[in-house]
Amino acid sequence: MSGQGGGRVVALHLRLGPLSGVIPGALLGAWDLACESSPLAGCRLLIENVPISIDCPSCGCERPARSIQEICCAVCGSPASRVVSGREMDVIALEMIDGEIPSSEQITT
Repeated sequence: MSGQGGGRVVALHLRLGPLSGVIPGALLGAWDLACESSPLAGCRLLIENVPISIDCPSCGCERPARSIQEICCAVCGSPASRVVSGREMDVIALEMIDGEIPSSEQITT
C-alpha cells in the first residue's frame, strides 16, 4: 500500500478478541487470497489475541471471564456487570518499508 511518502506495507498488526465475531484461523487462512492482486499482496498478518475480561461486581475489580460461553467471573462465578475487553478488532500497527512500488500497485484517494 502506498501513501504520501511512498513505501510498501509488509505487515499488519491486529488485536482480536473472541467476541469480535472473527475466527483468527479463518482470517489467517483467507488473508493471502484476500490480498492477492492488491497493494497488500505479500503483506503478513500478525494477530494479538485479546482475552475476555469483565468487571466483577462481587470482587469489585476487573477479572477474566470463565469462557466465551459463560461471561461470568472466573474467580467467584458472579455474572459480569460489564465486558471490559474481548470485543476488539483493532489495527494497531503497520510495518512499512521505503521504496518505490510500481504505479499499478499505488492507491489513489
